[in-house]
Amino acid sequence: MLAEAGSTTTSRVEQLWLQDFRCFGSVEVSFPAGLTVLYGDNGQGKTSLLEAVGWVARARSFRGVPDAALVRRGAAAAVVRAEVGAGTRTRLFEAEIRGQGRNRIQVNRQAVARRRDLYGLLRVTVFAPDDLELVKGGPAGRRSYLDELLSLVGARYDAAASDYERVLRHRNALLRGPRHDELRGASLAVFDEQLVRAGAELVRGRLRLTARLLPAVDAAYRALAGHDAVIHASYEPDWCEPLTADDVDAVEDLMRAALERTARAEAERGVTLVGPHRDEWRITIGGLDARTQASQGEQRTLALALRLAGHAVVADLTGDAPVLLLDDVFSELDHARAEALVRSLPAAQTLVTTAGSLPATVTPQQAMRVAAGRVETMEP
Repeated sequence: MLAEAGSTTTSRVEQLWLQDFRCFGSVEVSFPAGLTVLYGDNGQGKTSLLEAVGWVARARSFRGVPDAALVRRGAAAAVVRAEVGAGTRTRLFEAEIRGQGRNRIQVNRQAVARRRDLYGLLRVTVFAPDDLELVKGGPAGRRSYLDELLSLVGARYDAAASDYERVLRHRNALLRGPRHDELRGASLAVFDEQLVRAGAELVRGRLRLTARLLPAVDAAYRALAGHDAVIHASYEPDWCEPLTADDVDAVEDLMRAALERTARAEAERGVTLVGPHRDEWRITIGGLDARTQASQGEQRTLALALRLAGHAVVADLTGDAPVLLLDDVFSELDHARAEALVRSLPAAQTLVTTAGSLPATVTPQQAMRVAAGRVETMEP
């Protein structure tokens, strides 16, 4: 089951220290509980500050780069330290990100062995210019969007995703390997059951999540677009008929049946053809496929609605409003959509980067200028 809603708190990053992270030699930044705007030309380090905050929450870059890319040139490791507050409680996060070898992470001086053990420390919602690919791109981006939200809702789903990826790698390697039918058949039977258990857990989570997400996406889209347009979505596996939240109890049996049905094709092609790694979450606007038949304005509005809806659902399910990270989003929006986004932003700690101007309705609690790896406070 997805977590049930509780009373909402506001986790936030109160203090951030960086050493040899990206372009920063050494920097210390304090953030208020409200809105901070980071001004500066492109390539000066604005996004890197957001990336560091995201690393505190996820122990990985939201830009999808390897950890080695985060280490300043010439340094052996980058250090990220942050004080994370929630209510009256403050926790200290410390990480040494190494160019080579294993990273070291501590929370309140206690070692953290796995990324999922950071669950609940800090949640973030990231808005970025390439979010348009959530709508325009292939199914993989939408799967990642759902799985990222699931990891914010419950550590069990992050564990299921990791287990599934591991089993999928081993099973594909077995399918591609030499054919010794009796031995391979016995090994496949073991991997099949592991694949079904982890895969079904992930699919069940996605189905429950999308049932709660769709109304929030629809509401956010209407608010941003300024007019009614029915948003609909369908969860479409490649290995069975479309599924809904009513089908959660049948997922394991459906996966097992599909594995039996595709066994010969998998053996011939040397690849796993059944599982959540092949699924699509298809979204329509007014009955038309958003990926192929919507205008770019509609697609951009839908991408923003997906981020706003994800933030709202995570806050509702966990009782903890994520920190909002808006990376140069307003430069991609026309005036009407920019103003609508400002009106739609929830009350949470928010960090916004811009190389230009912002809508007049943006009233920061703090303003900073980022230039050449340095951060200076400005008049808001």
